[in-house]
Amino acid sequence: MAIPRLRHAVRTLFEVPAALRRLSRACSTFHAFTDVLRLPKRQMTKLVFPLRELERQLTPDSRLDLHVKIFDPSLEDISKAEAVFTATSRNRISYLSSAVRLDHAPDLPSPEVCFIGRSNVGKSSLIKALFSLAPEVEVRVSKKPGHTKKMNFFKVGKYFTLVDMPGYGYRAPEDFVDMVETYLKERRNLMRTFLLVDSVVGIQKTDSIAIEMCEEFALPYVMVLTKIDKSSKGHLLKQVLQIQKFVDRETQGCFPQLFPVSSVTYSGIHLLRCFIANITGNLD
Repeated sequence: MAIPRLRHAVRTLFEVPAALRRLSRACSTFHAFTDVLRLPKRQMTKLVFPLRELERQLTPDSRLDLHVKIFDPSLEDISKAEAVFTATSRNRISYLSSAVRLDHAPDLPSPEVCFIGRSNVGKSSLIKALFSLAPEVEVRVSKKPGHTKKMNFFKVGKYFTLVDMPGYGYRAPEDFVDMVETYLKERRNLMRTFLLVDSVVGIQKTDSIAIEMCEEFALPYVMVLTKIDKSSKGHLLKQVLQIQKFVDRETQGCFPQLFPVSSVTYSGIHLLRCFIANITGNLD
């Protein structure tokens, strides 16, 4: 009797990791839009358009407070944008170089977008999720805040360049203001700045550094709300409404629509890819 029980225990031991691997593969496929399109409609909407899902919790009168469809691409447009972020032999996506000063940055004619946010906002994790269709691209993600110390440039084929800026706040580089301010003020091919805000805690005092620079230089920028998988729906909705009110009342250059995302569940990632492809002129 002991031998069958032993065999069963050994079999179970190997079945559990296999099941975990299957689950992991199932979750990871959500970064491919073809798999997303196979989901039930409600689940697909939640994954692709998380702001619409939040809007469902509002009363008809209060829905006017949330800008949900200013950028309202079709599923076909989102599919087209996926091709921009997919690495192929003809569309090479790769890390290009790093720089601590603008005059050390690569001089490229292609449109450029940059991502900026306070330390530990999940910036590198978000960029890694955006590049999940190009798995060979190495985006270093650290558990310690303030890991990014330089401007890191990533070339997305012939389409555009993405720049990962150093985080501000905790463990920020001593020359952060000079480095980032010069880049934002003088980079002529910069099309849009993506300012990341932690959706769990909302806009913090340190975020005013980046907001004030964007406003002072009259730069077009977008607020991306990270870590939406970390909060309850109620808390997330409260934060989103507060940030939306701030954007509407306190900013001039910020795009009115917010982009909530999760680098864990890929919620909002496909829509953000589509927005980037659109503003860099790659949806035609």
